[in-house]
Amino acid sequence: MPVHPTTQFEYWPSLHLRDWQGTYTTLHMWAQIVGKVRLKLAPPINHWWHVTSYVTPRGMTTSAIPYGQRTFEVQFDFNDHRLIVNTSDGKTSSFPLAPYSVAEFYGRFMDLLKHLDIEVDIWPVPVEVENRIPFDKDVTHASYDSESVNRLWRILVQSDRVMKTFRSRFIGKCSPVHFFWGAFDMAVTRFSGRRAPLHPPAPNLAHYVAIEAYSHEVSSCGFWPGGGPITDPVYYAYAYPEPEGFRDFEVGPEAAFYNKDLSEFLLPYEAVRTARDPDGELLAFFQITYEAAAVTGGWNRSELERAEG
Repeated sequence: MPVHPTTQFEYWPSLHLRDWQGTYTTLHMWAQIVGKVRLKLAPPINHWWHVTSYVTPRGMTTSAIPYGQRTFEVQFDFNDHRLIVNTSDGKTSSFPLAPYSVAEFYGRFMDLLKHLDIEVDIWPVPVEVENRIPFDKDVTHASYDSESVNRLWRILVQSDRVMKTFRSRFIGKCSPVHFFWGAFDMAVTRFSGRRAPLHPPAPNLAHYVAIEAYSHEVSSCGFWPGGGPITDPVYYAYAYPEPEGFRDFEVGPEAAFYNKDLSEFLLPYEAVRTARDPDGELLAFFQITYEAAAVTGGWNRSELERAEG
């Protein structure tokens, strides 16, 4: 069993992608399987907010998913390392999280739902990734390092907490703090209130998904464990559409920078973790990158922001 955090250092644990790459990829696919069930059953909400997951004091949850006159919730417990499904009529079923292949996890999860009298079919193909092996055929990815997963969850807990503080400063339209299983990132998004131009196609993502996600002007920030050219976890911030002057806006903290390949400001997680005041460091990054979007984009800030105090 992992040691639970007791100090500030352990609340912000180290996590390098190279140390858990196999587990990361496997867990990403597991999260997509669970997320696609919510996608299939939940009533649609603007910008795909009905498909996301949320951080809990023990892991991640789908929240309540409607199923006829019942509801059910799927939980990843990253402390006891179990996949748990609870239903509104008092039923519970679970299985341990272990080094299963994606195909085995898919089979176990679908069998568990059937055991709870939940029948659902999903499109068993991953999205927003290059290697799109169907879930029921993926025996390649089969890693589960419980310590690394617990470290990820502890980072998400801290990120969720700080992002909720940041969200509270905005009275305009704003998303919840939520976790997108497609790209495997946590985000909170502010809206200017104006429509946005049609979003261009994105790799490995249906165009209509991007169009709905970015139908209105946004300033978005969040946490991503990394991938591809980004070899370690980062906090990110971007604007869509990106206003002229946004990428040249002077932002902080010192470790923050603009990545031209991603068209995003990035702040390495390690810089936050090792800062004297991680909360202050992260809030400063979120605030000044939002200001970069709001100032260069001409947002009506007096109508959208909560007065200090």
